[in-house]
Parts: sequence; structure tokens; C-alpha cells
Amino acid sequence: MALKPKIYKLRIALADIDRNYYDDLNLTIAQHPSETLERMMARVLAFCINAQEFLEFTKGLSVAEEPDIWARTLDARISLWIDIGEPTFDRIKKATRLAEAVKVYSFNSKADAWWDKGQGKFKELSASFFRFQWHNIQTLATLVQRTMDISVTITGESAYVSTESGECEVSWALLQPS
Repeated sequence: MALKPKIYKLRIALADIDRNYYDDLNLTIAQHPSETLERMMARVLAFCINAQEFLEFTKGLSVAEEPDIWARTLDARISLWIDIGEPTFDRIKKATRLAEAVKVYSFNSKADAWWDKGQGKFKELSASFFRFQWHNIQTLATLVQRTMDISVTITGESAYVSTESGECEVSWALLQPS
């Protein structure tokens, strides 16, 4: 019997100071059986950083042809493709043909090695690459509960996250603009 995903319900009070974007998000997140809490929370954070109309989680790890997050237009074109982790050059190249904008958020301890190895090839692509600080993502993952109220305030290249369990700051670096 296949393992089933864990379901998380998040109520997020989002304040993105730089974009002057404020919203209350009610997200239901499925954590794939092979997905870590750190990866799931990197997805949530990327969602908050890019929050906009029509942004949604896809089937993610369950469907290899889809990104983790996307925004689609009313005529079903992909306006934003977001991958979490360390995707291959070929995957991002394909994404740049399918979507108007592509963003990649790496987050774990192997992100530096992945970037060092692929940086030369990635420069050929019209995609933005970011790296979350791994220790920040680990701290964020310790705050996770199945049902959560979260406050996320984004300013500069940092997100201040507050939950009933505690708070943390998650920062990121722009590795390559599109």
C-alpha cells in the first residue's frame, strides 16, 4: 500500500513590505511521503514571497512535469514557474520555454555544491535563482504543526515568521537574476 501525504492547514497573515502586498492566505498543503518538513516549508516561504492572484501549489513531487508552484493565466498559460530544490539544467531550460518567468529556490546543505557545479550553464537561461539559508529553513521546520496560524513579514531578503510555537527569520540570497 502506498504511503499517503500528510495534510497541513496554514492560515498566513502575509505582509510583504517591499511590494506593498498584504493578504490573508488559507493554504492546505500536502506533504509528499518523500518530502521533508524543510522542503515543505521552503515551498510555503517561496509561495509567500511570490504571492499573487492565481498562484497555487501543483501536485509537485507527484507529477514530474509540473513545478512546485505556478501561476497560470485565464487562458492556461504559465506566467510563473517556481521550483524548490536543486533542479537540473534541462528541467529549467524546459521551464523557460513553457513559462513567462522562472524562479528556483534552493534550500539545503548541498545547495552550494549544486550552484557551483551548474552556475556556468544556468547563466544561459532566463531564470532567477535564490538560495535560502539552510539553518534558517531548519529552524522554520521545527515550528511546524498540522494546523497553524502564521504571521509572515517580508522585507528585503528576509522573512520574519511567527507561529504559536515560536519565531524565526529566514533569509535568502539572489544567486542570479533573470
